[in-house]
Amino acid sequence: MTGLVAVLVTTFLASAVEAIEMVTIVVGVGATRGWRSTIIGAASGFGVLAVVVVVLGAALRAVPIGPLRLVVGALLLVFGLQWFRKGVMRVAARGFAGIGGSDPHEAAEWTGPGMDWTAWLLAFKGVVLEGLEVAFIVVTFGAGANQLGTAVVGGVGAVVIVGGIGFSLHQTVRRIPRSLLQLVVGILLTTFGSFWSLEGLGVEWPAGDGAIIGLLALYVLTAVIYITLERQRALGLRPAV
Repeated sequence: MTGLVAVLVTTFLASAVEAIEMVTIVVGVGATRGWRSTIIGAASGFGVLAVVVVVLGAALRAVPIGPLRLVVGALLLVFGLQWFRKGVMRVAARGFAGIGGSDPHEAAEWTGPGMDWTAWLLAFKGVVLEGLEVAFIVVTFGAGANQLGTAVVGGVGAVVIVGGIGFSLHQTVRRIPRSLLQLVVGILLTTFGSFWSLEGLGVEWPAGDGAIIGLLALYVLTAVIYITLERQRALGLRPAV
């Protein structure tokens, strides 16, 4: 019984870390780009993930996650830096205008009638990568302790609980000024992109997943510095570079 509880708790906590990253990306993209395409992208990611898990099963331990981290991280970094730059410029220019999306200058990025493929792709990639991480955790802990069923319960439970919390907060996220929200999402995507792409290249982070906090703080500080410089330039306090 002690071993069963240990596997359940360990799998749940380890999976919760990955689920938080997944939900952060999906909620951030949905609040910034729109929910329809984001939800479809997330659902597509879960569909692909389910097929992979069913087909490969315990063989997932043999799948190299490094190349996938590199590709997904690089793509997130590209999108993240674009949103980071736009967020800095908009916050510097208009501050916290657009509470609840009321500022016409800060309308959602996608207004077309069809699919927003950027939102779809970001949500899809976030779900697939983090979902695979959860699957690896479940298989590793479950098979190692001969408690695969218990590990599955812990992993799925973490995704469901964290996902439920994220969904319950999505209305609160939508009340954030759009200019600030775009900056926040840009910082998050840049943070995860940096972490995953360098991990995919074989970099061993000193604190493991804890390095995400350090990267997040670094990009927040960078954003604050650039916003300050942009405001000073706009006020004519320093010459344009």
